Amino acid sequence: MQETLLQRATDICAQKHIRFTPIRQQVFLLMAEQKGAVSAYDLLERLKLHEANAKPPTIYRALDFLLENHFIHRIESLNAYLMCAHFGCEHPMQLLICDKCRKIIGLTDPVIDDAFSEQAKQYGFQITNKVLEVHGVCAQCQHP
Repeated sequence: MQETLLQRATDICAQKHIRFTPIRQQVFLLMAEQKGAVSAYDLLERLKLHEANAKPPTIYRALDFLLENHFIHRIESLNAYLMCAHFGCEHPMQLLICDKCRKIIGLTDPVIDDAFSEQAKQYGFQITNKVLEVHGVCAQCQHP
């Protein structure tokens, strides 16, 4: 599965003529292994298993690259990162975040995005980040 995702990411980078360095590829694979959100420092510890000399700037540069190219999403409220299911292109994202178990449900509902964008437009507000984060409690945590 990860190899298929890596090949898709490699193809996207080749089409865009951008460098997908070995470190960026390794961080991409580490993200692809994740079942949910992960912090930069957790990723750094995992990266050190492959690159012993990796330091915080190493991971942050790789994460910035993956963010800029829409391979991952940043979850501001958790200070964490999440693999993008529709990676490689910019798209609206709505996240439902459980405050108890940290489960994250990703939505890409264009109706929500359009309504939000229209409201912002009415106030002359220009949106630069299309990730909407909502906190609450998931169904499993409501009924243990």
